[in-house]
Amino acid sequence: MAKGFYISKSLGILGILLGVAALCTIVALSVVYAQEKNKNTSQSPSMAPSNPTATSSPATTLDQNLPWNRYRLPKTLIPDSYNVVLRPYLSPNSQGLYIFTGSSTVRFTCQEATNVIIIHSKKLNYTITQGHPVVLRGVGGSQPPAIASTELVELTEYLVVHLQGQLVAGSQYEMDTQFQGELADDLAGFYRSEYMEGNVRKVVATTQMQAADARKSFPCFDEPAMKATFNITLIHPRDYTALSNMLPRSSTALPEDPNWTVTEFHTTPKMSTYLLAYIVSEFTNIEAQSPNNVQIRIWARPSAISEGHGQYALNVTGPILNFFANHYNTPYPLEKSDQIGLPDFNAGAMENWGLVTYRESALLFDPLVSSISNKERVVTVVAHELAHQWFGNLVTVDWWNDLWLNEGFASYVEYLGADYAEPTWNLKDLIVLNELHSVMAVDALASSHPLSSPADEVNTPAQISELFDSITYSKGASVLRMLSSFLTEDLFKEGLASYLHTFAYQNTIYLDLWEHLQQAVNSQSAIQLPASVRDIMDRWILQMGFPVVTVNTTNGIISQHHFLLDPTSNVTRPSDFNYLWIVPVSSMRNGVQQQEFWLEGVEQTQNSLFRVEGDNNWILANLNVTGYYQVNYDEGNWKKLQTQLQTNPSVIPVINRAQIIHDAFNLASAQKVPVTLALDNTLFLIRETEYMPWQAALSSLNYFKLMFDRSEVYGPMK
Repeated sequence: MAKGFYISKSLGILGILLGVAALCTIVALSVVYAQEKNKNTSQSPSMAPSNPTATSSPATTLDQNLPWNRYRLPKTLIPDSYNVVLRPYLSPNSQGLYIFTGSSTVRFTCQEATNVIIIHSKKLNYTITQGHPVVLRGVGGSQPPAIASTELVELTEYLVVHLQGQLVAGSQYEMDTQFQGELADDLAGFYRSEYMEGNVRKVVATTQMQAADARKSFPCFDEPAMKATFNITLIHPRDYTALSNMLPRSSTALPEDPNWTVTEFHTTPKMSTYLLAYIVSEFTNIEAQSPNNVQIRIWARPSAISEGHGQYALNVTGPILNFFANHYNTPYPLEKSDQIGLPDFNAGAMENWGLVTYRESALLFDPLVSSISNKERVVTVVAHELAHQWFGNLVTVDWWNDLWLNEGFASYVEYLGADYAEPTWNLKDLIVLNELHSVMAVDALASSHPLSSPADEVNTPAQISELFDSITYSKGASVLRMLSSFLTEDLFKEGLASYLHTFAYQNTIYLDLWEHLQQAVNSQSAIQLPASVRDIMDRWILQMGFPVVTVNTTNGIISQHHFLLDPTSNVTRPSDFNYLWIVPVSSMRNGVQQQEFWLEGVEQTQNSLFRVEGDNNWILANLNVTGYYQVNYDEGNWKKLQTQLQTNPSVIPVINRAQIIHDAFNLASAQKVPVTLALDNTLFLIRETEYMPWQAALSSLNYFKLMFDRSEVYGPMK
């Protein structure tokens, strides 16, 4: 949001009066809120239909001792490369279906001797060749065993090839398939998107592979750790444009039908299947060249491009790419950066390597009708997806249980990239409102979950989908921002660059990042931590929730406990750390920043920092809200902060003026402080002209309005 968002004095007074009037009966809310619980639902993944060309196992309870009945691939085979040819038909066939046909050759290396090939496949119909849906051959003169039988296991979404003998460890093999799939409008895998151009319906063939739908496009080892190179070829109508992760290698007419074009793309770097993308459309583009010679193109419907809706995204992409190349100390890994706005797209955007897909509203900006908030959304979403081109694409998590590392990191640095592109908007500070404050409302529930889970607890596509939540994105961003703050940004960037250089084109777990950050810490002496990076951070990612840090300025005691919005709720999830954290406590005394303090146990006495004497002396903890925790004080310090806010609020940073409101209302909701105290913290708003404190107040008041709406007192209040 742009700096300089002002509210008139009269409107401010009216807002305060209305807020106070509405909250006079707040005492009734404790009972109402105690009945409120956050419910989560999950949906089982849809299963592929029975395949007419191969045996299909029913979707029932299966013997888990058989590897094809487990959701995780065995480690016996590792893919090396794929050659994939796809032909989407953009008109319905005689049955009224849109389809695509394809062929694939996958080369893989046998790691352990095995008599079975297990590869992902979903809703694909295979062509029988030589009596089977696959053809297997050896590489380098080796002879593969004969195929005994094949089957499709619908529950685990596998094509299983049973062999009459063993594949040899250390040998390479190739497997060919020919198949057909539906180009459905289900927003998953290789799918169909439609839009109107005038009175004409147009069709786009596009993709969304994350998290487990590359298998719906062609048979593949569809796990993030199964990286390989890809040679993609698209056969498409002559007047359409084909795009993929890489630039085209060649484009020629199909020999048997010149109305079709064959576009071959350059080989990708080693990458995960979920980052693949290919699109066939009649879209047009605008383009530019970055200072580092990266081709930048924005694609969209022809009318949107001609009306200039892609220009803003084009303008900010170059600066953001340059920012991240410097921030990561690593050049952008590809020759081009395509970004395309799609009429039908399930996610907000998807970071496919070199071909990022977006909802139109997240990429296109109409200067005639779009608001400044639309512009802010474009620059932050673009920054988020471009951040992934390094962190997530170049280096990828080994399994989805560490999804938070990909998404949390991008959700953090998107604010840095957007702030660089729009330096007058102060976007960097909005992470506190948009991510930290919002996710605390979820993470303060007994039903929350840790950022990282054991890998064996995340197996099915449905379980993977459940991880794409605010904890993963917003809490991940908040704790990584905290880590960067207490390490200092320079030290954080040093460890990050080492991590990216070491694991480029590979997969990692979160411990690998901790190790490289620790190496950066060990290389200097200015920053001294109370424990290792791992010991500190494991408490923030392996247990749910966050602490409320209480500062008692009368005796200098600082303490922590697990904060719960509903103090009567029962936390059933165990924690190896007993819901205690190693907390970096930054603070300010009477407007002067103090030395950082580490709270390592339940309670510590620190008179020199936190004991205050005198009527006009106060302490403010969590300076600039870099820590992922809330703060409570003794009543005397709260009142001194209120006095400071009403007499000279500029002494307290804007971001902390928002924090004081947010924390007090949350503490009031949890019955830790009186509601009147939280209301008194808003009295200074009558003279407040900055956006963040007002937004914090409105969000907090809106919560209470919703609580009233669920109770019998709402009717009389109206």
